[in-house]
Order: sequence, then structure tokens, then C-alpha cells
Amino acid sequence: MPYSAVFLGIAGLIPFIAMPLFVITDMLSLSESARYFTQYSAVLLSFFGGVHWLDALQHNRTNHQLYIAMLPTIIGWLCLVFSGDVKVLGVLSVSYIAILFYDKFTLTLPQKIVVAYTTVRMALTTVVVICHAAMIVLLT
Repeated sequence: MPYSAVFLGIAGLIPFIAMPLFVITDMLSLSESARYFTQYSAVLLSFFGGVHWLDALQHNRTNHQLYIAMLPTIIGWLCLVFSGDVKVLGVLSVSYIAILFYDKFTLTLPQKIVVAYTTVRMALTTVVVICHAAMIVLLT
């Protein structure tokens, strides 16, 4: 996996980690932090559908993969629509886990790339899910 991809993945964790910390340190109100956290999470989730969109198009696949590639965007949008409900953070968290497993078993990229990609994603997704749990705890 290219260093720049790993670096950017780690950098993408900053808002997830910062929002709960901003609440704990009184730098942001809980409602503001939860709103920003949800917005960022929904936007980032939609990004992961692009991997499958590209994979399906490159391999001229018209099966379920192309349709499932749209699910992260639709789920992210619905989470924005219902962002006032703490359950949305649970939906986002589960969605990150689900798309990771779907990546692992569906991508038709060379195995070396899939293994490297899913290994990095596993570490990043773990932090993302922990941050979602922290926000849920703060909100309840």
C-alpha cells in the first residue's frame, strides 16, 4: 500500500478523534460536535462505494457490485436526513464494518492489493467504530 494512501487514511481519522475530544474538553458543544461528526462520517462512508464502482466498471461487471456501490452514499444521505437521532451513529458504525467485509470478499483487484487495502482499512475502521461508540456514550 503506498505510504501516501496510508498517511491520508490516518489523516482522515482526525475529525473522528477530534469531535469526542472537543466535547470532553468543552471546545464544542455536544450538539455541534455530534452534528459535525455525523456529517463527516456520512460523507466519508459514501467514499467507500467508489472503490466498488471502479472495480465493477473496470471488470465490466453488471452484477450486484455496481448496485451495492451506491449503498454507502444512500445510507450516508439517510443518516444526514435523520442526523438528530443517536441511532444514526450506530447505523454508520455498522455500515463501516459491513463495507469492509464486503470489500474483503468482493473486490477483484490483485490479491496483494486487496490484502494490503483491507489490512489498512481494518485498522482505520476499528478507530472509526471506537469513535462512533464514544460519541454514542457522550450522547446518552
